[in-house]
Amino acid sequence: MKEISPQEAYDALRQDAGAVYIDVRTVEEFAAGHPEGAVNIPIAFHDPAQGMVYNHEFVEVVERHYAKDRKLLLGCKAGPRSNSAANLLEQTGYQDVASVVGGFGGMRDPYGQVVVEGWAGLGLPVSQENGEGTSYESLAAQR
Repeated sequence: MKEISPQEAYDALRQDAGAVYIDVRTVEEFAAGHPEGAVNIPIAFHDPAQGMVYNHEFVEVVERHYAKDRKLLLGCKAGPRSNSAANLLEQTGYQDVASVVGGFGGMRDPYGQVVVEGWAGLGLPVSQENGEGTSYESLAAQR
């Protein structure tokens, strides 16, 4: 699986009008701030009783909106969820998928120190846009 930095993701989005940044964090995390131009398709949801639970519609929602040859850049808070999502999409036939290492918030060591800077920490454009065509609610509703 291909891994790229937040800066490489930003550059790819600027150079390729067909590239899409899919933020796989929860709806709440996305609403609090995300890479400008990103769409939200969570790989998992937070359930107060069970913790994180897999979004069984993840692949289906991606497939409804993006062709298998589309350049997809997947980001989360730090990297693990986007790695899982990228692997899943590659297994279903997506050909140009990359996981953004460091994600939105940066990857931290066990002591809380940032070891890989994230999108926000690098000062890349951030948005709180969460409307039609961007929010998970709107993307999941489109059939």
